[in-house]
Amino acid sequence: MDTQNSSAPPCAQPRIPRGITHINVRHTTRFTVIGNHLAQHRELTLTAIGLAAHIQSLPAGARVDIKTLAARFPEGETRIAAALRELEAHGYLSRRRERLPSGRVVTHTVSYNQPTRVSQPRPAPRKRPVPAPVRPADEIPPTPRVESRSKPPLPEPRTHDLAHHRTATALLASPHRDDPRLLLPERDVHRLAPAVTAWLERGAAPEAVRRTLTAGLPREPLRHPTALLAHRLTELLPPPVPVTPVAVRPHPLQNCDGCDRAFRAPEPGRCRDCRSDLPEAA
Repeated sequence: MDTQNSSAPPCAQPRIPRGITHINVRHTTRFTVIGNHLAQHRELTLTAIGLAAHIQSLPAGARVDIKTLAARFPEGETRIAAALRELEAHGYLSRRRERLPSGRVVTHTVSYNQPTRVSQPRPAPRKRPVPAPVRPADEIPPTPRVESRSKPPLPEPRTHDLAHHRTATALLASPHRDDPRLLLPERDVHRLAPAVTAWLERGAAPEAVRRTLTAGLPREPLRHPTALLAHRLTELLPPPVPVTPVAVRPHPLQNCDGCDRAFRAPEPGRCRDCRSDLPEAA
């Protein structure tokens, strides 16, 4: 009975977990969805990833300039500026400078939770074209001319003017009153609205924009009315209105009451030298 049984199973050893263990609690309020393409980015620094997560959690209109972020975090302006440049280079941020009506230049920042380069789907495999049936030569329509150059982008407004945007939307929703062929879908109205806003921003009257879109249309059926309007809005864009500097008129010439020397001042009196010679009041 004292012989050891070598076939008996060994005692179970306590399992030691390796790596990370997640204990997840479902959030119902105050949370932000961050994609793994950002949280596990191979090229971004840890500072840039954390800063992107913070920016995506902010409400619209919050300030994200370098000084505001440096006052919020201990990294300092140099590291925060470098992290912003990283996010901009990888498509998570875009920054452009805009001039306000007062003349002040500000930076408008746009945050993307899904950069274009990440969200682009893979191209589908090409299918072999099916040969078209042979038709008589007199029934073959002429081959349309294909432009080799790429289409220029639609004009964009330099400022965000809500009144101009509303006017642009109303203009694009009404051209079918002049020509029923210009009845646009709602999504095309919203796509062309920034281009019309750029026209209004450059001083074009709404009636002038309407005439540009509806005048001289071809008689044949319009297969792509949206493309026609986009072409006119791009190619016929008026130049921006030049900013006329306000001339500051100098003060008129006055004769000094003390030395009779001419000097410029808004009202008659004494020149600077004569005022400095007057004894100071006790």
